[in-house]
Amino acid sequence: MGVDAARGLALIGLMSVHVLPSSDETGEPTWSHILFSGDSAALFALLAGVGLALASGRTHPHGGRELTADRVAVVVRAALTAVLGLGIGSLLSDDLPADNILIYYGMFFMLAAPFLRSGPTTLFGSAALFLIMAPVLMQLLRDELPGFVSGNPSFGDLFSQPGATAAQLLLTGTYPALAYLTYLLAGMGLGRIDLRRRAVQVRLLLVGVGVSVCAQATSYVLIYRLGGYDRLLAVSSGDEQELADVLVWGSDWLPTDTWWSLAVATPHTNAPLAIAVSLGTGIAVLGFFLLLSRAVGAWLLPLSAMGSMTLSLYTAHLVALAFEVHYDRPYLWFTIQLVSAVLFSVAWQRALGQGPLERAVGAVAKSARRRSMSMSSGGGSH
Repeated sequence: MGVDAARGLALIGLMSVHVLPSSDETGEPTWSHILFSGDSAALFALLAGVGLALASGRTHPHGGRELTADRVAVVVRAALTAVLGLGIGSLLSDDLPADNILIYYGMFFMLAAPFLRSGPTTLFGSAALFLIMAPVLMQLLRDELPGFVSGNPSFGDLFSQPGATAAQLLLTGTYPALAYLTYLLAGMGLGRIDLRRRAVQVRLLLVGVGVSVCAQATSYVLIYRLGGYDRLLAVSSGDEQELADVLVWGSDWLPTDTWWSLAVATPHTNAPLAIAVSLGTGIAVLGFFLLLSRAVGAWLLPLSAMGSMTLSLYTAHLVALAFEVHYDRPYLWFTIQLVSAVLFSVAWQRALGQGPLERAVGAVAKSARRRSMSMSSGGGSH
């Protein structure tokens, strides 16, 4: 209940970022941008990691034939998710204010498969490694890698520009898989500990808040007290507006000719401190909802029902965005989508259980898992 409710909040966050305006009449960030930009996607990835750990043995990771079957199921799920994302990409225009995370999700799962046997210590250590390594690679290679393909890559992009598409999915895109492995592996580490214990839930809340606040404070000191702002301004040709776009909005631009870029903590910059801020926020949100579910679990049904079928609801959300009818009345369309998602998910869950796309993808993945187990058993009997 708690994990699904947290996932439901992440879905609401992504919907609000895609539909609602990011700035008000004065040019200042709106509440939806401040609350959800960057953090919602990070929370999704963190909870995906928790889900992978829960499905592969919880506190006692599977080994042997079961581990192989788990990996087969994850790879199949990754492929199906990526195919779905690429198909939706063909419906979406490049100027749509939404970058389809499903394509990246397929890459997340593919890269996570080798870690399914790992325990929490290895997973947390690996997450820390990717937190440092991925931004450094992005800094070193960004000018050498192929240019941005599309905000929403499609099958056409994949076949016509396979190298550029792969570079975007791994390092240069909105949700670069190597950077997002920090969230996924940290989530897998959390799924390897007993999340049902109240003490663990309290610790998650406190540690998450601490990590987020410390990362934000470190970024502030580095940029505004230790000379980072002046160095970043110098490499942006003295254009304060260009620099402000990075420090306030988290635009995709980051200067690659100064290591001070890694001190930025704004969403979607994917610098180490930015990742740490979103990671801490996600851990705190998970701890909060785990604690809340103990006290008022039944009241979380609207959120948890949505969170149990985010693949279906997010896909429907992207398809709805493709019609681009939300620009004139964003708050009305956000309300319509949110209410529709709540009503549909609660009714569907009570009547049929798993969401429609979750059921379809799960059936194929489970079939592949059973075949893997069967082949392993047959091989062992000879």
